[in-house]
Amino acid sequence: MTPEENAPETTPDGHYLVINGRKWRASNPWIPPKLHQELVDELMSARRAVKEGKADARKRVNDAKVALGERGQPWWEDPEPKALSDRTAAAIRALLSKRAGTSICPSDVARIVSGPENSWRGYVNQVRQITAEMAAQGEVVATQKGKPVEADRVRGPIRINLSNPEK
Repeated sequence: MTPEENAPETTPDGHYLVINGRKWRASNPWIPPKLHQELVDELMSARRAVKEGKADARKRVNDAKVALGERGQPWWEDPEPKALSDRTAAAIRALLSKRAGTSICPSDVARIVSGPENSWRGYVNQVRQITAEMAAQGEVVATQKGKPVEADRVRGPIRINLSNPEK
């Protein structure tokens, strides 16, 4: 069987997968393949953690699904500011969980939340703002050259790290 023959049925608009007669929201097709696979891997890891009864597992599942566009505001609609903020924060948490022990680049998050026109650069300031909000809550730390910085105030490249890597 070819991958096309093995692929699940979709609705004509491509917004939903049809599995055993039930519709499930499809992942956002505009997420670059490498990042999409990382989010799917995180989702599968989180689902296994749910079965093992791990405390943060359901939050991880939700973050991965929101980042993929399978939950929250539908990816094919123009995003409301709150929905875009939620999706950005979920993408940050999902990538940090997937890449445990390493930092992430804001541009990867921007590539996940950007639309079909692939104008991810227009989303970098949004990612920095959400990073700053998450840092204020103690969830993440923005760094530049290994030193903590205020993500929404510093110029130049930054990295996003978990504030407490043991979590």
